[in-house]
Amino acid sequence: MDCRERYLHSYWITKVTRFSAILLWNVLHFLVTIWYWVNDVYYTLESYLITCGFFKKYRSLDPSKVKYLAIVIESEEAHQISEVIELLHWVTAIGVKNVCLYDMEGVLKQSQETIIAECDARPRKAVETDEAVLKPSQLILEFVSVSDGKEGVVKAANLLFSKYKDGNGDKTKFTEPIIDEALQLVGCSGPEPDLLLIYGPARCHLGFPPWRLSYTEIVHMGNLKSKKYSFLIKAIYRFTTVCQNYGT
Repeated sequence: MDCRERYLHSYWITKVTRFSAILLWNVLHFLVTIWYWVNDVYYTLESYLITCGFFKKYRSLDPSKVKYLAIVIESEEAHQISEVIELLHWVTAIGVKNVCLYDMEGVLKQSQETIIAECDARPRKAVETDEAVLKPSQLILEFVSVSDGKEGVVKAANLLFSKYKDGNGDKTKFTEPIIDEALQLVGCSGPEPDLLLIYGPARCHLGFPPWRLSYTEIVHMGNLKSKKYSFLIKAIYRFTTVCQNYGT
């Protein structure tokens, strides 16, 4: 009898433990599901209200603080040219007129004529006047791919080699200012974006030229297909309210 009672006691403890674990799991799953549902409703409502101009702070944002905006798009999503064009229309509506479009494989660069025509834009020149940069009359677009970064490094390295090959081999000569100057001389420096928006699953800049990201604020925006006008406004607004410390 003692053995039987111990068995039954152990059996019911096991049953109760399993039932409690399953119940706890279902309760947690329900709570997490409710949290995500409430979160989705909140962001959907917020998105709608921002788009309708309900919040004064977003209506009064100052886009002039974003002098140069970079948009990095994962190459597979970059084939969605209509989505890219719509995104650029939103950027223009907000008031940002200097934009760099980047994808690793150069998909956007191959479609630049279509994008420029649809957005009533013009390609960025190698040298822009101060007035064109600060007060552009239309959208100015720069198209960059990972090959531009590699090509720029090779050209700059060749330039430095030809300039210093007859020197004493002092490696301390190759400081950051000298490398920056070499990149400028070969036409591969480009302006540093104030803000870089990443569209795609990856949370990285996907090979965007790193020498142009010294003080750039980077924001992951999710998939291009899931883009929202309100998310774009929020990202730009948050940047305009950030105080950047550049150090000494």
